[in-house]
Amino acid sequence: MLLNSKEFRNSTKFLRNEYDCVGYYNMPKIKKQDINLSNIKLISYSDTYSNDNEINKSKGVHFFIDDKRFEGIYINPEKSLKKLSQYSFLISIDYSLFQEMPKALQVFNIFRSRWVAAYWQSKGLVVIPCVSWSDVLSYDFCFCGIEKESIVAVGMIGCKGNKQSFLRGYNKMLEVLNPKVIIVFGDPFDEMKGNIVRVNYIESRKVNRDGR
Repeated sequence: MLLNSKEFRNSTKFLRNEYDCVGYYNMPKIKKQDINLSNIKLISYSDTYSNDNEINKSKGVHFFIDDKRFEGIYINPEKSLKKLSQYSFLISIDYSLFQEMPKALQVFNIFRSRWVAAYWQSKGLVVIPCVSWSDVLSYDFCFCGIEKESIVAVGMIGCKGNKQSFLRGYNKMLEVLNPKVIIVFGDPFDEMKGNIVRVNYIESRKVNRDGR
């Protein structure tokens, strides 16, 4: 059905304002949720199937992969909803934040991550917020929309080359969010504090597909 310009102007699909928002940038809020922390297993979004096996349905889905593999989710979140609803939980999308990016694009990438997470939660899915940052200037917006004392996830892929910058952001996250648990995807630095649960990157890509 085609919308006239007035309907389009006022549609939530255009305005993206249907969820509770917080902060100066009106970031959609990810509600605090719990998961079983005793044996966390993750699968990459790029390894998910429309009809997955029971082994993988017990896992959470992560997005610590190239942005091009999930760009379409923000535009058309309904398309992947049925597939993603098979899994135990989702880690919110890790849209890239690079210091070289214009700040406007960094803010938009955080907004997209929060909006998709809020959409998934509105559909009954369990979502754990992914936290990422670039430089000190990103601290004004990169933690917005995440409730304090939540379980959060942090990706270590690509962080080894700029250890001090990563640790500054990590420590700021601890200060601002005081997370209950930090799911660390990859090998954490020895200096990282907090209640850390490590997930092995290689294991997340070893997918049992019953021969598929």
